[in-house]
Amino acid sequence: MKILLDTHIFLWFISGDSRLPADIREAIRDLDNSVYLSVVSIWEAIIKYQLGKLPLPESPEIYLTKQRDLHQITSLAIDESSVAQLAQLPPLHRDPFDRMLICQALQNGLSIATVDAEIRAYSVSVM
Repeated sequence: MKILLDTHIFLWFISGDSRLPADIREAIRDLDNSVYLSVVSIWEAIIKYQLGKLPLPESPEIYLTKQRDLHQITSLAIDESSVAQLAQLPPLHRDPFDRMLICQALQNGLSIATVDAEIRAYSVSVM
């Protein structure tokens, strides 16, 4: 399975948060799965950190990359084809970061690991 982590899922995973559903935790740990973290999630986390809404043990550009590498999660860049998906995406969700994650999942054939009910309204594979 090819899995794209929603930002909150990645943060819950690296912090051992009990809100992370067990099936998602196991899917991330399963070495047979390809797990991705979008640079969109790093961008979102850095903004939240700067606004004082996301405490981290060290600066986000260092900590988040270190954690991604530690857990063997692949970085997913933003490309023009994914951005172009926005033109066809209905405005069901107002969060621009989540909208971009949906586009990347659609463009790259990924399932999104999330607990966000609004993402489930789109025709994208969700776990």
